[in-house]
Amino acid sequence: MESRKSFGGSFGFVLAAAGSAVGLGNIWRFPYLAAKDGGGLFLLIYLILLLTFGFALLTTEIAIGRKTKQGPLTAYSRICKKWRWLGLLACLIPAIIMPYYSAIGGWVIKYFLAFTTGSYVEAAQDGYFVGFITAQHEPLVYMFLFLMACTAIILLGVNKGIEASSKIIMPALIILIIAIAIYSLAITHTDANGVTRSGMDGLLIYLIPNFEGLTFSHFMSVLVDAMGQLFFSLSVAMGIMVAYGSYVSDKADAVASVNRIEFFDTLVSFLAGMLIIPAVFTFMGSEGLSASGPGLMFISLPKVFESMGTAGIIVGIMFFLMVLFAAVTSAVSIMEAVVSSFMDYFHITRVKAALAEFAIALVFGTIVCLGYNVFYFELPLPTGSTGQVLDVMDYISNSIFMPIISIGTCIMIGWVVGPQVIIDEMEKNGETFSRKYIYIAMIKFIAPVLLFILFLKSSGMISF
Repeated sequence: MESRKSFGGSFGFVLAAAGSAVGLGNIWRFPYLAAKDGGGLFLLIYLILLLTFGFALLTTEIAIGRKTKQGPLTAYSRICKKWRWLGLLACLIPAIIMPYYSAIGGWVIKYFLAFTTGSYVEAAQDGYFVGFITAQHEPLVYMFLFLMACTAIILLGVNKGIEASSKIIMPALIILIIAIAIYSLAITHTDANGVTRSGMDGLLIYLIPNFEGLTFSHFMSVLVDAMGQLFFSLSVAMGIMVAYGSYVSDKADAVASVNRIEFFDTLVSFLAGMLIIPAVFTFMGSEGLSASGPGLMFISLPKVFESMGTAGIIVGIMFFLMVLFAAVTSAVSIMEAVVSSFMDYFHITRVKAALAEFAIALVFGTIVCLGYNVFYFELPLPTGSTGQVLDVMDYISNSIFMPIISIGTCIMIGWVVGPQVIIDEMEKNGETFSRKYIYIAMIKFIAPVLLFILFLKSSGMISF
């Protein structure tokens, strides 16, 4: 078994953790939810939850990883043997996510190449996206390329792979997202009806809270949306932060690292909204903001870029390059959660663990890609929608398993072993854990209740 490596410093860890947090969930889900849930109202609730609810979950997972120096599969049993099942679930979740995340990463490569090779007009046409994902072979090729790139980074290890790539990709990603956001705010467009809209108009929709017609049920819906987004934004409840925490040196300032991860996550999520909402609103109006998920990323935005003319080619290339960077850093963290678990549990080398996870992700990623043609079906989901293979895997991992592991973690830390275990780990070098009492209240009382509500809502048992 290889000796466990550590991140070279706090900065490398923060960039790697932020890179994990900055993924497709930030770029296509955060702006959609912000637009749907009243702009500034969603932002306000999200920020409050980030500093309380999200902070508690993020702190717990990083501390568990650093204290045990284990991947998620074995870390929880080191804290409390009777709760080892949490480790199994924490390893299973990223194993489920990685195949379909690789498929989506392949879609991003396809669109990046479409814009760089001058096929952006075709990419903006109705039916282009559906035609691509329902093709039998092409999605498989792009999924394979994306998975190969992630595996190569994982094989290089913690320092030369994860940390080194994060130090290059994350600054580039932030520069790209700031540049595109500035451009989005500066554009104006007059539609066929003579209505002129600007990026600044879209920014006001994004930033100003809309309390019109606000009811308790609407507030609860926004609250649940913001909580669900935090799972994606902070990469909690997936074993990722446990794995990354296990590579943090005992000498590092864990409190400061958590604060910086929160800052980077909020910054990129906010900028993603500032990039997408003004651009879509300017060219497509309020109706264009109703698209979510793949529809926003691969249908609405290419139409926006095509409408920009020559400048749209450059903006489209920059956008999909940024999305590709975000997808790679997130996918690497998802893969590492499984690889570190295999290394610790089976006592095997990084190469063997990485190749095993590559094979698993390749097999199930192939099934995901074929889920739009050979294995196509429409399965009713408890949320009221229907889904294919990708949607079912996403529902099981995100709506069922992630809330369960978070609730279990809160109970284990809050009531079985006690919050002091985490507090001691955060303060082991004499740091001041300034939000200690907020942490105790959240992990013991507030977070479990909120998570239970989220579980009931996401599983379709209740609605608002």
